[in-house]
Amino acid sequence: MCDTCGCNITEGNRHLIEEGGRHAHTEDGSVAVEVLQNLLSENDHQAAHNREHFDRHQLLAINLMSSPGSGKTRLLETTIDKLGHKYRISVVEGDLETENDAERIREKGVEAIQITTGTACHLDAHMIHHALHQMNLDEVDILFIENVGNLVCPASFDLGQHINITLLSVTEGDDKPSKYPVIFRAADHVLITKSDLLSVLDDFNPERAEQAVRRLAVEAPITLTSAKSGEGMDRWLDWLQEQLELQNDRRSRGETLHPKLQPDGVKLHTDKL
Repeated sequence: MCDTCGCNITEGNRHLIEEGGRHAHTEDGSVAVEVLQNLLSENDHQAAHNREHFDRHQLLAINLMSSPGSGKTRLLETTIDKLGHKYRISVVEGDLETENDAERIREKGVEAIQITTGTACHLDAHMIHHALHQMNLDEVDILFIENVGNLVCPASFDLGQHINITLLSVTEGDDKPSKYPVIFRAADHVLITKSDLLSVLDDFNPERAEQAVRRLAVEAPITLTSAKSGEGMDRWLDWLQEQLELQNDRRSRGETLHPKLQPDGVKLHTDKL
């Protein structure tokens, strides 16, 4: 969370530091690190409340993370086409501006709540909480949260989700996991997307990309996919349905699942303060 990227204050947590807010004043009158820690603590508290809400309504919440343009929305469209007859799906869309992606999802007959973050480069738990007030979660089996396109910040903030998915497009370098380790370490499944373009983008090597992920000690499955050609989609959909069944089993035992938060990402923000 840093002033440079504009993500230190979001529309979701702004009320906490404005006059009259719980953290409007720090003990010594300063800001920076203490404000950061306070906001992170508040975010985690709200995220826990969101997760309890999801569990009570018996749904699986999934956070999609990637750089801009990696194919998150296209993946959702194809997933809805394949599974929409079997599961009730809803989507929360995060972007700095516009409702373009939400409108694409709505055209599939699926509820989509748009969150516009302004300058904030990630969603936070407070934003998700506000979005939930616009949804009937009793009518949802899988809630997808499409985070703002960013390869750092989204991996560090608990939204209340159960699972993180990280997308890597073949239009990016196959060394991206080495350059941006935080978001790949947070992944429960890595999807290498737009594989249909490999014939014209022969400088991207899927094997090198997978090696880069594995060097981070990430054991999550890695699937080469194309929402356009269908490559890898069956494996992705089978894994998704398996996760839903596992979450149902956990819930029957009074348990839940927490995302793989990455404190290194928080440290990156702190170092910039």
